[in-house]
Amino acid sequence: MESAQNTQSEEKKLEEKVMIIKRISKKTPGGNYITFSVLAAVGDNKGMVGVGVGRSQEIPPAIKKAISYAKKHMIKVPLYKSTIPHDIVIKYKSAKILLKPAPEGSGLRVGNTIRTILELAGVKNASGKILKSKNTTVNIYATIEALKKLKSRIYKN
Repeated sequence: MESAQNTQSEEKKLEEKVMIIKRISKKTPGGNYITFSVLAAVGDNKGMVGVGVGRSQEIPPAIKKAISYAKKHMIKVPLYKSTIPHDIVIKYKSAKILLKPAPEGSGLRVGNTIRTILELAGVKNASGKILKSKNTTVNIYATIEALKKLKSRIYKN
């Protein structure tokens, strides 16, 4: 009984954001076939974030599928004093993303798609730049790849 309540309280702490909703129309011999594709992000603001895509003939089930996939595929983001531990430049498909740690109080000085992912991950101070690609979906996945490649900082006293 107690473990069921713990899992519910953990799920309640997750913040969900729908990033993109696309209407997809396909021509078939019987007419047009219309579906919706949704890209959603989920995070707990404490170092965990995930992204998922859902497709359905209606928007609410597509959102539910995207959020469910994002929850199952969450990654751990190493944080250091509410920022990322080190600089990173990543090339993912057509996108190139640059992320840098920022001093306390500077806020998130990054593009809109990166800002959403970093906010959900719990990063409060960072600066960055989206280079090359204007494709939102690819930029979101590039940001997730960059966060996967971050290594936690270990100091010896």
